[in-house]
Amino acid sequence: MKTTELHLKFKIAHLPSLLVKTYKAWDAENPYRLSAVVAYYAILSMPGLLVIIVNLIGAIWGTEIVQGELTNEISSALGRDVANAVETMISDTQEKDKNLISTIIGIGTLLFAASGVFYHLQLSLNQIWKVDSITEQNFWRTLINRARSFTFILIIGFLLLISFIITAGLSALTNFLSRNFPDIILYVAYILDIILSLSMVTILFALMFKYLPNVKIRWKSVWVGAIITAVLFVLGKFLLGLYFGRADFDSTYGTAGTIVLILLWVSYSCLILFFGAEFTRVYAEKYGFGIKPTKYSKTIK
Repeated sequence: MKTTELHLKFKIAHLPSLLVKTYKAWDAENPYRLSAVVAYYAILSMPGLLVIIVNLIGAIWGTEIVQGELTNEISSALGRDVANAVETMISDTQEKDKNLISTIIGIGTLLFAASGVFYHLQLSLNQIWKVDSITEQNFWRTLINRARSFTFILIIGFLLLISFIITAGLSALTNFLSRNFPDIILYVAYILDIILSLSMVTILFALMFKYLPNVKIRWKSVWVGAIITAVLFVLGKFLLGLYFGRADFDSTYGTAGTIVLILLWVSYSCLILFFGAEFTRVYAEKYGFGIKPTKYSKTIK
């Protein structure tokens, strides 16, 4: 009796055909439009998202330290000008001379705005994974989806906190190695940094694939897709950093150069994310795991 496709086991030799099939399915979903939509909402969500993360981790690690670390990360990816603009954005949003009513309104606005980018990521992943709501979203379902989206802000904050702690430990280890083994320290630090980045990004993508869309999917498919997506994302981040570090957007777009740069970075990053999501779907279907809609959703063609 021949082995059916549902009982196939993944082999490295299958990877090229999986990638080809993934690319065709990804291209058919018009990912450029989806990524542009998410990038637009990312701009609207960014002030609230950054303020919440800075204050969340800052309560434990120190606000100034966290803000400095985020600035360094943004600077390495998008350049110093964008990092300075984001730093100013955070400072302006955290003005303390406000009355109680304006503070409450401001917090509500931040929460709603910050969850917007994840809400639209959810819609995009639902489209890629061929699911849709059974009925129109009522108020409570929308509220639940927003709450689930907001949960990912907390997850990002937690992962960043863990990353900062591990980075501090790695820094101490690096100092020790530099004193005792100066010839290999650069290689060790580089490898450890790659491992840390891949691990944090893989966990984030895994949680995103598992819990953000309206689907039921097995962890085996999730981890394979998350690892592939993380590798592509870290590689893409490096290449985009090289490109954006040399591109002169200010001469073309003037004061809007910072906004354009952020839009492009988020858009390109989403293209990688959606490719990884498509790969996860192709993998799950080929090896018999499948992706099933939740009770509030249905499969679409």
